[in-house]
Amino acid sequence: MNPKWIFPSLLIVLQVGAGIVCLAQRDIRHGIYWLAAAVVNAAATM
Repeated sequence: MNPKWIFPSLLIVLQVGAGIVCLAQRDIRHGIYWLAAAVVNAAATM
């Protein structure tokens, strides 16, 4: 793994985790927000 991708990868993993936690708590609005943030971050990084 390229060292410059460590922080973006960690951020994407944390955003997906936050989305899963929100969806597990039935907070659909915030869950979708965090999952969309992860997708946008992944698209901008890769």
